[in-house]
Amino acid sequence: MDKKFSLHGEQGRMAWAAFDARDRAADGRFVVAVKTTRIYCRPSCPARRPRRENVEFFADGAAAGQAGYRPCLRCRPDDAARDAVAVTRALALIEGAELPLPLDELSRAVGYAPHHFQRLFKRATGVSPAAYARALKAERARDSLAKEERVTDAIYAAGYSGPSRFYADSKERLGMTPGAWKRGGEGVTIRWTIADTDLGPLLIAATDRGLCRVSFDEDAAVLVERFPNADIVPGGDALADLAAKVVAEVETPGRHSDLPIDVRGTAFQEAAWQALRRIPPGETRSYAEIAAAIGKPGAVRAAGSACGANHVAILIPCHRVQRGDGSMGGYAYGVERKRALRKREGVEE
Repeated sequence: MDKKFSLHGEQGRMAWAAFDARDRAADGRFVVAVKTTRIYCRPSCPARRPRRENVEFFADGAAAGQAGYRPCLRCRPDDAARDAVAVTRALALIEGAELPLPLDELSRAVGYAPHHFQRLFKRATGVSPAAYARALKAERARDSLAKEERVTDAIYAAGYSGPSRFYADSKERLGMTPGAWKRGGEGVTIRWTIADTDLGPLLIAATDRGLCRVSFDEDAAVLVERFPNADIVPGGDALADLAAKVVAEVETPGRHSDLPIDVRGTAFQEAAWQALRRIPPGETRSYAEIAAAIGKPGAVRAAGSACGANHVAILIPCHRVQRGDGSMGGYAYGVERKRALRKREGVEE
């Protein structure tokens, strides 16, 4: 990014949108300089918004300072840049550690008080440091279970201290026991149904923990492919209430956005999916904004891939994400469906 960028270019349009929305996810990515006051602020600064022609955007406070601006005493923008560096550093420490890092040790390593850094990290990534570490360990466990002959070997290879610790985490993180995961869902029951919606037939499938597949134009064959040894059965009355709420969410977004889901991905994917679930109906985000929201501003392409790997359409609302230039971008179930979903949420193209 240039130290200063045009208000009317793509970066400028994205920056103005984030500033106008007081988007906390943009803090640390750039600063907003106000020509009339000669002050620069965080994008989320609570102060009254100036006229658009009276602002400039700089990559950081140092660049704004060189241009003759001084930091806002209300929002302290230089702290935001420091916060972003701390979160990035913490992510690297978690990913490089062989054993879990206690919060006090992690926060001390990046120069913050534990409780303050816990809030800071969760605001930036959507999860706590401990939850991020658990997701990362579960990701490694999935890889190990696919490679190792013995489940016990996979447990230790993933970094768990022993089988009891892994079994304690496995139902939360994997949705089934490690043996069942390795054996293609053996012993797990997945109930499914096809529901009619005004956007076409919708496959709805759930385990005992929550919805594991919501997709247009698919049938139970996709479940058999993913979990060939699971007990895949018609939903019947056991799935009727949950399926009705999913259909209602298609027809009237936001009514049941807190429905339980049982999907697993990489640590990055799960963080991206949580960021997507925090986008309110009627609002949109760019792939770059999603990447920045989870502390990985350079991973724009990976954010797009996480959207593509989404197993529960509507409930993880990847239809609310668009390209940086404001265009819709792709959608697994067709651009016309994406446009229709956005339109009923009040987003006009």
